[in-house]
Amino acid sequence: MSSKYCRHFLKTKEAKSVLSEASERLKVSFNQIFEGKVDMELIETDFAEIFLINGRPLLAKIDEKIFPTLVFNEAFALTPKIVVDMGAVPHVCNGANVMAPGVIKFEGEFNKGDFVIIADKKHDKIIAVGEAFYDYNTAKKIMKGIVVRNVHFVGDRLWNFIKKLKNI
Repeated sequence: MSSKYCRHFLKTKEAKSVLSEASERLKVSFNQIFEGKVDMELIETDFAEIFLINGRPLLAKIDEKIFPTLVFNEAFALTPKIVVDMGAVPHVCNGANVMAPGVIKFEGEFNKGDFVIIADKKHDKIIAVGEAFYDYNTAKKIMKGIVVRNVHFVGDRLWNFIKKLKNI
């Protein structure tokens, strides 16, 4: 875990701004997911800003890009998914981008720059969150090269911080 971090609640106006930015970026309506008042905390680390929504680390921001963490299951039902073969899993879980030969199928449509989730073929387990290099129609025709830029994956610093955060 990062040796130094700052944790504080966000004011209602700041929280609404973060949720608005996330809704726009992720193309997910947070009103569908969260009913009622949302309490939001911000944890600032040396590698990311982590947003706790109602006590859960659901959003993160790195390099001014906000994205869902791998524990935000409610958003994943509304997010496009790319399924990769089992040979790609260890590479993706080490931070590699998703390459076209490893893609088995696409579920849901997306545009270039949209965030998508990456799941393994065998267990349909979500292993990463990435940013699409192409729109859906182009990506399904690509035979080689990068299809998704890996942003957050099982085993990265953010993942490990979240796991340790649950024990605090």
